[in-house]
Amino acid sequence: MRLQLLSLTERIRPDMIRNLIAVFLGMLAGMAVNMSLVMVALVLYPMPEGVAFTDTEAMPEYFASIPATGFLIVLAAHLGQSFFGGLVAALLSKDRPRTMALIIGVLSLIGGVVNLIDLPHPMWMWIEVPGYLLVAWFAASLAMRLKRSSVATTA
Repeated sequence: MRLQLLSLTERIRPDMIRNLIAVFLGMLAGMAVNMSLVMVALVLYPMPEGVAFTDTEAMPEYFASIPATGFLIVLAAHLGQSFFGGLVAALLSKDRPRTMALIIGVLSLIGGVVNLIDLPHPMWMWIEVPGYLLVAWFAASLAMRLKRSSVATTA
């Protein structure tokens, strides 16, 4: 038993732990961006008194009253989660920035699809689905460029 435990701890490298922390912090940063922009949308287009996101009967009526600009803010919130979360994860990762950013993109994609299925969004909002991975990819590219330029300036 001790040999198996030792074998497991030998396989857990500091880079793996750093990457796990990068994904965790990336998701936190992305969710903060997402919720901030969703709150902006709710301030600009408040829900009727007594209506909550859990009210399945009133939500379609509320969503029907929101103009396209309200949904564009929500679209920016969702893709912002993937982009900024991916950027943070990629910047914090030592050896796999693109992979960490794409993990954020995939997790955001899963949450986004669940959200689109559960809540009555307009059909055009489904355009965001491939966007999750695209913006995570761009975030990783930006992070890698930033890392290269910071290494070049410090050398």
